[in-house]
Amino acid sequence: MIEFGHATHVGLRRTRNEDTYYADASSGLFLVADGMGGHQHGEVASALVRDAVVDLVTRGHGLIEAVQGAGERLLALTRGNGDRLPMGTTIAALRIIGDNYEVAWVGDSRIYLWQQGLRQISHDHSLVQALVEAGQLDPAQASQHPQRNVLTQALGVTAADQLHIGMNRGTALPGMGFLLCSDGLTEDVTDAAIGRLVARTDLAAQECVDQLLLGALDGGGSDNITAILARIS
Repeated sequence: MIEFGHATHVGLRRTRNEDTYYADASSGLFLVADGMGGHQHGEVASALVRDAVVDLVTRGHGLIEAVQGAGERLLALTRGNGDRLPMGTTIAALRIIGDNYEVAWVGDSRIYLWQQGLRQISHDHSLVQALVEAGQLDPAQASQHPQRNVLTQALGVTAADQLHIGMNRGTALPGMGFLLCSDGLTEDVTDAAIGRLVARTDLAAQECVDQLLLGALDGGGSDNITAILARIS
């Protein structure tokens, strides 16, 4: 059984919500996409990728293949876009099938696993993360770096032959929880605070998500905020 909570909020500093998400326990598919681009292009990009991944998974494609296909559909739309405005999106996706789970991501929307503690199982495709890995920046500095939102990978922006889709697989065990979120959550709520909330089994998954969003708003609400918490029982 999968219990889940989900929510999105425009935040306190944006006029539009370019995030989108999908959550369906019956198919075991969950995803968050954070769009980017001028005018309404971010909303278009994230919605197109969401719908494409759902469509491809429903038709029997694997999660990685679905993300790849969604990126190709978005690139095709971008190439046909006469005004040349950028149109891209991140994605963080989870598929739970029976006793197994699979995650895939592009960009800096994150996937956390809760299992007697919280750990990030995705890997940010960002300039700052690359600097940390190169030893040019320590993690404490990274969280405050002015270029922390600069992505090195994004669907619709990165060419298909240059796209690196992050992936992770494992056994889905009772008591596990998965948190998928856009960077609007992690910008304003620390991992420690996220971990304390996700650990609260006295709260329903939806209550945890609601509290996470409130925490991000209390922290400044600097961006669109989206989160899904899926628990395996």
